Amino acid sequence: MLLANKNAVIYGGGGSLGSAVANALASEGARVFLVGRHPDTVERAAQAILSAGGKAEADQVDALNETQVTDHLNRVVSKYGSVDISFCAVDLKPVQGIPLVDMKTDDFVRPVTLAMQSMFITAKAAGRIMQRQRSGVILSLTATSSGVAYPYTGGFAPAGAAIELVSKNLAAELGVYGIRVVNIRSAGSPDSRVFQDVLKNNPQLMEGVLRGMEDDTMLKRLPLMKDIAHVAVFLCSELARQITGVTIDVTAGSTSGLNYRAARQGNWPREY
Repeated sequence: MLLANKNAVIYGGGGSLGSAVANALASEGARVFLVGRHPDTVERAAQAILSAGGKAEADQVDALNETQVTDHLNRVVSKYGSVDISFCAVDLKPVQGIPLVDMKTDDFVRPVTLAMQSMFITAKAAGRIMQRQRSGVILSLTATSSGVAYPYTGGFAPAGAAIELVSKNLAAELGVYGIRVVNIRSAGSPDSRVFQDVLKNNPQLMEGVLRGMEDDTMLKRLPLMKDIAHVAVFLCSELARQITGVTIDVTAGSTSGLNYRAARQGNWPREY
């Protein structure tokens, strides 16, 4: 197994993507610690992994609370000896679909603040432990709007851009200790809970939104949660031992250019 004997802490582990990554890491032998503000959701996610034969524990930890994060990691080290993987996937509570000039200041600033506080607190705590170990992987997650101009993404876009920059700076500082810091950029997973909830409540609108997002990609499909999780497994393994300080793009090509003008196969217009 690629991650045997590794200890992985997933912040926001009760969310659909956080739990998907946790499941993938556990399937490769990692012991995963799913933490979040809501104990019921992380407990359910941990139980699902245990039922599948994996190793998992759940705990109530607020990624914005430095004391809680540090105390939890110290408990992990005390019990299991190391923290090998840290992945922050907390909800940034973005408001999107509104022009910037019409957006409330609080709605714009909120995702940036949540992104920076959660990333800084969790990476700082993990980084200090990993410095002593002289090994470890710190992962983060962003989206298409972090790498290309994407209208009506509000504060979500600058939040992602900030995450990517901090990830690079952390990699530069921590690399001498054998610590790798990598970001994954997704185009948005249509099977994630946030998309599915909106699709259930407003199917006609959301189907059009998803179609437009697919058309923005080169492959004309969006990455599923399992695609992001598989990349996370690879990046945490020795197969990626020389990869650090970069953003791995899993946007199906949308950050190389928004490709709505390239028609789907069989639909190319006769005149252009």
